[in-house]
Amino acid sequence: MELPNYLKTASEKLIEGMNVSAMSDSARELSRRYMEESGQGKSLLNKDEEAAVYSLMRMPATFSAVSFALDKVCEVSDFVPRSLLDAGAGTGGASFAANEFFALDKIICLERELAMENIGRKLMSYGEDKVLKEAEYIRTDLVEEATKANSNNKKYLSDLVISSYVLNEMSVENRMKVVKWLWENTGKMLVIIEPGTPVGFSNIRRIRDYLIEQGAYVCAPCPHMDNCHILGDDWCHFTVRVQRGKIHKMLKDADVPYEDEKFSYIAFSREPIEIKKFGRIMRHPITQKGRMELSLCTREGIHTKTVTKKDSEGYKAAKKANCGDIYPFI
Repeated sequence: MELPNYLKTASEKLIEGMNVSAMSDSARELSRRYMEESGQGKSLLNKDEEAAVYSLMRMPATFSAVSFALDKVCEVSDFVPRSLLDAGAGTGGASFAANEFFALDKIICLERELAMENIGRKLMSYGEDKVLKEAEYIRTDLVEEATKANSNNKKYLSDLVISSYVLNEMSVENRMKVVKWLWENTGKMLVIIEPGTPVGFSNIRRIRDYLIEQGAYVCAPCPHMDNCHILGDDWCHFTVRVQRGKIHKMLKDADVPYEDEKFSYIAFSREPIEIKKFGRIMRHPITQKGRMELSLCTREGIHTKTVTKKDSEGYKAAKKANCGDIYPFI
């Protein structure tokens, strides 16, 4: 999904009057920091100008990845939230995505960095819906919240809780504390998105094991509640194509008008999900003359399914399918 027009306009207004050369320098420095210093619990930006540049660089990808995950959740459940907790909200990418899917009444954004909050508030003020304009930003550190939580564990209880690209910035110990705290504040559904790397998927898999032990039900992408079938050096991740505008290309120092955002995600429900028998497509389908090969994750394991034109219904579905989609003909 592309950013809604009002959000594109708002993002461009953030940089009115900013020096182009300075923005490019900030973009390169932010990329370096997030590549080299992420995962240490450090503050990686503290200026409004940096947060504005970060938003222009990352908002489209975050919005698209969260939209992808929510779309898959809606495919397999009748989940209808009224309230959202965006944990580690940054400039609000996950909140904007959730607002496109659901008629929300309340949005709470938790964010540690003042600069991120400042830019997030500005973007929310351009929202077309009242719930965006009235979104509540609370400056807090998720690790501190999780560490001090006691009898007031559920003070941010919301129907939908989203954590996008946040947990990877924490130590293992702090990450699991925060996961526990997030689940305690989840009324109906918790969605976690991490970078689509072996490390990001490793974090997802560990969280999956832990929350299943706590009584959570996996909603997506897994078509089962058993141990993860992925073994060895492989990892589960998906891709969304993000269109780059003129400013986006300039900040990324890129000529190609798009980028492919790779991410891993998982969604947990408080209520049991009726998991019908289906396969989740794990890789881009391979098309050959008169046949297609699909890599499917199923209850029984991961296997390759060959679909030919003789199976007209299955072949037609395979032709339309993409990585991450449900394939019911297994």
